[in-house]
Amino acid sequence: MSDDRGGTPTGLWTTVDALWERLEADQPVGGREGLLLGVLKLSEEVGEVAEAVIGATGQNPRKGLSHTWDDVEAELCDVAITAMVALRMLTPEAREVFDRHLARVAARSPSKVSEVPAPGVTGVDGRSADAGPV
Repeated sequence: MSDDRGGTPTGLWTTVDALWERLEADQPVGGREGLLLGVLKLSEEVGEVAEAVIGATGQNPRKGLSHTWDDVEAELCDVAITAMVALRMLTPEAREVFDRHLARVAARSPSKVSEVPAPGVTGVDGRSADAGPV
């Protein structure tokens, strides 16, 4: 479900706001230091993505295959959520800031994003538009 402005899904920012409110209510450190710690949380989450990729590929001989690609997906989602909550910590206009930035990134894309079929949609050539796993 998208909002009426064609930006990010409405429920996404409602959830981000709710997570931010809960974090604000329970935050042991506030102010500028609390904001910095919230942004620093991103580094922790990115490290968990790296750990999951290493575990899914078995690159640590001591641990072997300790993670799955589902774990990697979940950790990437945690990074995205943490980044959005950190953005909300920084500004009450997080949704607008994100939508403007997303539009700028899409405009820089080599192909127009509006021309790219959505996942699972059959392209004009009759083939699936899904690229599949990387």
